[in-house]
Amino acid sequence: MITQRQILGTGAAVLAATLTVAGCSDSGEQSGGDAGGSASIVVSTFPFGVEEFTQAVLDPFTEATGIEVEIDTGSNADRLSQLSLADGSNGVDVMLISDTYAGMGEEEGLFQPVTAADVPTMDEIAPFAVSEQYSGPAYSYQLNGTMYNTDELTAEEAASWDLYANADYAGRLALPDISVTAGQLMVSGVAASDGSGPYDVDAAFATLGEWAPNILQFYSSTTEMTNLLTQGEIVAGDALNGFATELVAAGEPIAWTAPAQGRYMATNRAMIPVGAENVEGATKFIDFLLGVEAQQASAEIVGDLPVNLGIEFPQEIIDVVGDIAQDPTGAGYETLDPREIVPNRDVWVERFAREVVGG
Repeated sequence: MITQRQILGTGAAVLAATLTVAGCSDSGEQSGGDAGGSASIVVSTFPFGVEEFTQAVLDPFTEATGIEVEIDTGSNADRLSQLSLADGSNGVDVMLISDTYAGMGEEEGLFQPVTAADVPTMDEIAPFAVSEQYSGPAYSYQLNGTMYNTDELTAEEAASWDLYANADYAGRLALPDISVTAGQLMVSGVAASDGSGPYDVDAAFATLGEWAPNILQFYSSTTEMTNLLTQGEIVAGDALNGFATELVAAGEPIAWTAPAQGRYMATNRAMIPVGAENVEGATKFIDFLLGVEAQQASAEIVGDLPVNLGIEFPQEIIDVVGDIAQDPTGAGYETLDPREIVPNRDVWVERFAREVVGG
């Protein structure tokens, strides 16, 4: 079987050379061994923020452990597809992936359990970050809410789902497509507010279909929405908190607020594939990733919301989400159950396109 390490040594050699932390060892040195500098791991992660993540986590991890890190980047869908085609043995030791796609991988049996016995810092993180529904823990999370123009709306107006039904703002609002992370969280928020719970998509789609004439764009990229907001074409849009951070810090007349009802969050999870070649190195990496040092640096440099609540929260995060970051579940935020989302995802995406966007 062609491994990820072999792939990195051929078609992706330039990427690997650019993104490898503390240099690259040959394939014989990457299969475990000791942690005294000869061992290495392959970490599969998102294609954005790699430089910041390297500064916040990867370089300090290598310095602390002597374990070199090779980075493999790509979209959630592409990386999970590659892992699936290889039956969990494509050379990746740690996969950092969003919860929906982690749930898809769980259904295929692509991941092995990560426990506190091997990763002691799992005992330090927030309870919502450890779930029996996933083999691996969450290392960061994102809150769904509304980003809005403070010259046009109050926080109270922006927090109400009724905003999107208000004809006074027809053509000046945006909502995410269900296929993106914020989209499912938004649909579940509306379902909880107008229906029987977060998975009552019949109620949600009926409500969203009524709102559709007011919506300028059902976006598939948050950058699309933030551009519309900063250019004054919309007054508000449903979005994840992280996309407001730079705009708020830059002094733009923009804020983010949590919904008054139907508060849901997404998690990014650290998973170990069943065919990982360096499980010991992988568990050491996750243990470091969840520790105070890495979580503090990730919050400050990457802008991630930390699952280790023992950190000192940067002012940039507080300016956007307030004290929610210190206790998201206490503030009413919940995670969604992948056992409800994953089996229905394809049908819901098709129905959203037909009943909401095309209605």
